[in-house]
Amino acid sequence: MNKWIYQVDAFSARPFRGNPAGVIVLDKMPDDARMQSIAVEMNLSETAFLAPRGNEYNLRWFTPATEVELCGHATLASAHILWEQGYLAPEQTAIFNTASGVLKARKAEGWIEMDFPAYAISPAEPLREAEAALGVSITEMVETGGNLLAELAAEAEVRGLLPDFSAVGNLPFQGLIATSRSDDPDVDFVSRYFAPRVGINEDPVTGSAHSSLGPYWAEKLGKNELRARQISARGGELKVRVAPPRVFISGQAVTVFKAELLV
Repeated sequence: MNKWIYQVDAFSARPFRGNPAGVIVLDKMPDDARMQSIAVEMNLSETAFLAPRGNEYNLRWFTPATEVELCGHATLASAHILWEQGYLAPEQTAIFNTASGVLKARKAEGWIEMDFPAYAISPAEPLREAEAALGVSITEMVETGGNLLAELAAEAEVRGLLPDFSAVGNLPFQGLIATSRSDDPDVDFVSRYFAPRVGINEDPVTGSAHSSLGPYWAEKLGKNELRARQISARGGELKVRVAPPRVFISGQAVTVFKAELLV
């Protein structure tokens, strides 16, 4: 088993911002219990495990609580490490076999562009429990990608949220995406993501949520190329290009450290 684990800050060009992910490149995948134990030890929102499959890579993601089917920031971090550590040449496309199908990433003008599925948007019945969990009125609710997406009236409301995480975790969804139009003219929309059900009260920057946010805001704003900002405490910047049935999500990444696994 490879002894090196890398920690990468994804969706940021500067360290100590964006969303940290653990990345470990293996000769073959260890058993599930081993991967879950390492994810618990790393105590990050996601730890990514990669193993070669011909010219491609198998990729799995674990939170400290469970395995998930799709993770954007840990995919971005994984592609970054494959190029940085010489597993792939800079011009090569990173191809990942995952529980959500084949995902791809490529370098594009100083950013990493990921090819993800676009999630369908379905009307949701108004949930008073969701408004109670967030403590604000919700302008519109939709179901998408296993999450509840809640549009709020203004960026200040999204930024000021103090959710009841126990109540959010009791909603019948993996997580809750709160979003609004941005106050910044250079940014189209902002968001935050809460997923206590899978062990993440608030995710700093959530690439996979933009598989829903991209189609949602593309339809609302009448444009397929969008700039996005996740306004958690750490914060992160994204570019989103919607081309159904895919969403192309771009971000930057920086390696913060590597650690040697001694057991």
